[in-house]
Amino acid sequence: MQNSFRWYGPTDPVKLTDIRQANAEYVVTSLHQIPYGEKWSKNDVKKRINYINKNNNSYNINLKWNVVESIPVHNNIKLRTKNFKKLISNYKDTIANIAANNINTICYNFMPIVDWTRTQLDFKLPTDGLALKFNYLQIIIFEMYILKLKNLEKRYSNKQIKNAEKLFKLMKTNDIKNLKLAVMGGLPASETKYSVSEFREMLSAYKDMDNIDIKQNLREFIKEIMPVAEENNVKMGIHPDDPPIPLFGVPRIVSTMDDYQYIFDSYDSPCNGMTFCAGSLASNFYNDVYKIFNRFKKRINFIHLRNVKKEKDRKSFYESNHLNGDVDFVRLIKLILNEEKRRSIKEKIDIPMRPDHGHSLLDDQNKKNFNAGYTAIGRLMGLSELRGIIKAVI
Repeated sequence: MQNSFRWYGPTDPVKLTDIRQANAEYVVTSLHQIPYGEKWSKNDVKKRINYINKNNNSYNINLKWNVVESIPVHNNIKLRTKNFKKLISNYKDTIANIAANNINTICYNFMPIVDWTRTQLDFKLPTDGLALKFNYLQIIIFEMYILKLKNLEKRYSNKQIKNAEKLFKLMKTNDIKNLKLAVMGGLPASETKYSVSEFREMLSAYKDMDNIDIKQNLREFIKEIMPVAEENNVKMGIHPDDPPIPLFGVPRIVSTMDDYQYIFDSYDSPCNGMTFCAGSLASNFYNDVYKIFNRFKKRINFIHLRNVKKEKDRKSFYESNHLNGDVDFVRLIKLILNEEKRRSIKEKIDIPMRPDHGHSLLDDQNKKNFNAGYTAIGRLMGLSELRGIIKAVI
C-alpha cells in the first residue's frame, strides 16, 4: 500500500515535516481555498505540487501528492437544480486539469447537505485520549431543539424521542454549543459551514427528494464525469456516506453493498470505483466490511483505514484505536495485500491508503488550532499500527 497522510494545505497545523516523520511517503490533499463548484486550473494544482516539492530535498523522503481528496460536489449537482450543468462542466474540467499534473486518483462523495457527521469532537476515552463520536439521540436533539423541526414522530419512535428529551435535560449549554459546531461545519472535511437558518433552508431543498431521486441524480452525474476520467486515466473513488444511515430525514445513498452495486451498474468502468472506508462502512450495523471488500475489490481505487465501536442502539458509535474496534484489521489488511498481489501480475501496483482519523493525544490536546480527527500524533499512532500489521503479514 502507498502509506499516505491527509493534509489540509499550507495552513494545516500538521506540517509536511510531521507527515514525513510519521513514515508516510504520500500526501492526500485538496485545494480547500477554492470555493466548491469553481474550476481548478492546471496552475492551481501545479502551485500546490510546487509547495510540496519545496519541502522536499535530497536528504529526506520526498513526499508526493498521490490522491485528491476531494473535489467537492456542489449541492446544486446533487439536486440537479439552478446552475448544475455549469457546475458539472467545471467538475469535468477540474478532473482533466488534475490529470494534467500527473495525479490520477480522486476521492469524492455524494452526501446531501453536509459531509461526514459527528455529534461530539472530544469524547473522552478510558485512555484519556479524545475521540470523535456519533450519538444518534443527539441528532434527534439537534433536529428538535436547534433546528426546531416539526413532525419528528414520522421518522423517530416515541421511545427515541423521549430518550432524546431526557438526554437534552442533562446537556449543558456548552454541550449544545459543541453539538451545533460539530454538525453544522466543525469538521475539517466540511466544505460549507451553515447557520441554523441556512441548514433549515438546505433541508427544505431536499424535502421532496427520496432515495430513488438522489440515486438517479448520482447516476446522471457519474455518466457525465466518467468519460472524462477515462480519457485522462483518472480513477475516481466515491466515499461511502458517513455515517451510512439517513440523517435529518434525508436519504443517504452510498451506504450498503446494494448502493455500490447500483453505482457500478450505472457506468461500467474501472475508473468508476470506490474509496473503501472501513470505519464508515462498519458503522452501519448491517454491513459486512469483508464481504463488501471481496465483492468490489477490483473497483477499490483508494482506502481509508479507521475503526469504530458501535453502541447498543446499533446507530451510535465512537472512533476507536485502529486495532481495538469492530473491524479486524489483520483480516482486512490480508485481503488488501492479496488484492494488490492479484493486480501486480504484470507490474507492482500499490493501492493508495491513509490512516483515517486519530485520537487527540498527548500535547496535541493542548493545541488550539487543530482539525478534529486529524491531529498528528493520533494518526501517527494509527499508521504505525497499520504498518506493523502489514509488515507482519507480508
